[in-house]
Amino acid sequence: MTELEEWLTWLRAERRAAPKTVASYTESVGGFLRFMAGHLGAEPDRAALAALTAADFRAWLAHAAAAGRGAATRARQLAAVRGFFRHLARRHAVANEQLRLVATPRARKPLPRALTPSDAAGATEADSLRDAALFTLLYGCGLRISEALALEVRAAGADVLRVTGKGNKQRLVPVLPAVRAALAAWLAVHPAPVPDAPLFVGARGARLNPGVAQRALRDYRRLAGLPEHATPHALRHSFATHLLAGGADLRSIQELLGHASLSTTQRYTAVDEAALLEVWQKTHPRG
Repeated sequence: MTELEEWLTWLRAERRAAPKTVASYTESVGGFLRFMAGHLGAEPDRAALAALTAADFRAWLAHAAAAGRGAATRARQLAAVRGFFRHLARRHAVANEQLRLVATPRARKPLPRALTPSDAAGATEADSLRDAALFTLLYGCGLRISEALALEVRAAGADVLRVTGKGNKQRLVPVLPAVRAALAAWLAVHPAPVPDAPLFVGARGARLNPGVAQRALRDYRRLAGLPEHATPHALRHSFATHLLAGGADLRSIQELLGHASLSTTQRYTAVDEAALLEVWQKTHPRG
C-alpha cells in the first residue's frame, strides 16, 4: 500500500470522510505526485518528498494555474497536499518545513463594475427628490453610501464636503454645482432641515437606512431600464473610473475616494484598460 492509499484509507475509516471528499483528495494529491514525478525525473519516495523545496511546491501550483485552475481550486489542492504531508509526518516521520513557506493562492477581487456615463447620469434622475439628491451625491463626489448617509443638513450647500471615512479618517471632497442643485431641491422638501438633522431621512424622519437606499436604487433601475449592477457602490466606482478616463491622476483619485493605499485605487486602471480593450475590439478592423 502506498503512502497515499494509506492516508485515504485512514480518512475513510477514522475520519469518516465523505466519498466526495476522498475523491477530491485523491485527485489533488495524486495530481501533485504525478507532477513531482515529472518534475524530479522519478517517482518521489519519502526521502524525495522530505527534500522538496518551497520552489518545488510553487512550481506545482504554477503548473496548475497554467492549466487553467483558479485560485480557489489551487487553494483546495494545496490544503489536500498539506493534509497528506501531516500524515507523512505523523506516521512516517517525514517532515517538510518548506511547505509552510508556500502561501495559499487567493482569488483576485473582481474588478469594480462602473456604469457608463449615460447610465450613471440616468441614476441621478430618480423621481424622488431625496433619492435623486443621494444618487447625485454618490456619483458626483464618489462617497460610500455610509459616508453619504452620515452627513447632516449643514453639509448641504458647501463647496467642499468634510467626509469621515473608514478608520475615522477625514477628507475634503469638492462638490459639483449639479450636486449642490440636487441637494438644494431635496432640502426644499426636507421634513426638518435644521443644521444638525440627518441630511437624508426615511419615512419616519430618522436617518435613512442603507438598505432602504439600496432598495430604492434597485427599484428605480428596473423602472428606468438601467443595468442590474447599478448600485450605490457602482456610482462610487463610476465616479473614479470616469475621472481616470478623463485624465485625472491616481493620487488625486485616491485622495477623493479616501483610500488608505494607492494599490486599492490602482484597481481602477485595470477597469479603464478593460474598457479601452473593449472599444478596440469592437471598432478596430482586426479586432
